Parts: sequence; C-alpha cells; structure tokens
Amino acid sequence: MAMADVVNSAGLAEQVAIPADGVELQGDLVVPRAPLALVAFAHGSGSSRFSSRNRYVAEVLQQAGLATLLFDLLAPDESENSAERFDIPLLRDRLLAAIDWCLQQAPVAGLPLGLFGASTGAAAALEVAAARPECVRAVVSRGGRPDLAFEALGNVRCPTLLIVGSHDVDVLELNAWAAAHLRASHDLLVVTGASHLFSEPGTLEQVAVAARDWFLLQLTPQ
Repeated sequence: MAMADVVNSAGLAEQVAIPADGVELQGDLVVPRAPLALVAFAHGSGSSRFSSRNRYVAEVLQQAGLATLLFDLLAPDESENSAERFDIPLLRDRLLAAIDWCLQQAPVAGLPLGLFGASTGAAAALEVAAARPECVRAVVSRGGRPDLAFEALGNVRCPTLLIVGSHDVDVLELNAWAAAHLRASHDLLVVTGASHLFSEPGTLEQVAVAARDWFLLQLTPQ
C-alpha cells in the first residue's frame, strides 16, 4: 500500500510498504510519465534503499524513462543481524516478494522488468532471475557477488551485465568466475581506476550510463 505519493511533471514518486514474510519492507517507487520499463534495486549487505550510489543510478534511469523501485530487503531489526545481511536465500525471497507486489500495482504492472543488484544484492537478483525467467528480462550487477548465486548461474536466462572496478581485484576475479558459468548472454564491464564503491571521480557515472544503456537495450522495443 502507498504511504505517500507525489505527482509532478516527472511522473509519480511514491513511498511504499511491501508485505513480505510477515514484515513490511519500506521502499520508494518512482514512475516517470509513460514509463518504458521497471528496474527493481537490490542493495548490498549493510546498505538500504537510501544507498547514495543506488539512488544516483536510479535517477539516471528515471531520466531515461525507466521506473525504479528502491526498497529495504530487511526490516530494521533484521538489518542489525550480520548473518541475515548475507543470507542470500532470504534476500532472494524478499526480492521475489517485491516483484510479486509490483505485478499488482497499476502504475508498473505489465512493464518489462529488470533487476539492479549491488554486492550481495547481485546474488539475490541472479537467483530471482533464475527463479522467474518469464518475469525478469535483464540484470545488472554493480560491484556484485554473483559467485554467491553459484547454483543459480546456469539457470539465468536473461542478458546480464557485470560491472566491476579494475582496482577491486578480488571481486573482479569472482565476477570473471561467475561470468564463465553464465549460459545466458552476458558482458563483464571493468571500469578502469575504480575501487569497490566506485568512489573515484567519474566512475559511478560510468556505471550509471552502462546500466541505463543495458536496460534500454534489453527492456525496450528496438
């Protein structure tokens, strides 16, 4: 159910509460006018819907006509538990609940769906893509841990873009391993000079542009 909403020249911006396993997950749904598709974000461990990096990427997607959903994968008390922050099956189930919720919301129901995952959220996104191949049309991972979804990699059917910083050596190696196990169309983009958080000047912008272009290519009619 919507908690608050604002309609302006950009479309609809709505605070939402998503039911999942007896808890309510808080989120922000932004729907541009005449949206082309919807991208749901899965944040990494220790983060939330307020991640400045994800919100920046979301704004770039919105400017391109893509609706975005940023939401908390964990309830406030759960986010204090480090074990739950790395519980990929739990994160997967929460993302599935969010997708099911979106399918029932008039502003975004029926839109092509993409997933953007960061860190452990990328593993959850890939597991959801494997579980709902009829639903998920594209995945983008930013500094992700796709290796944590190793049992699902071979079942992912949608085009997948893995984005890693060149200075994030260990994660880059894990992404290269995961890419080798993906059967679906995929690409591994290495952002030169970037570390894990893409905090270096210009690197997050490269992530946002690459994600935007990937989703537009995969989710919108050519």
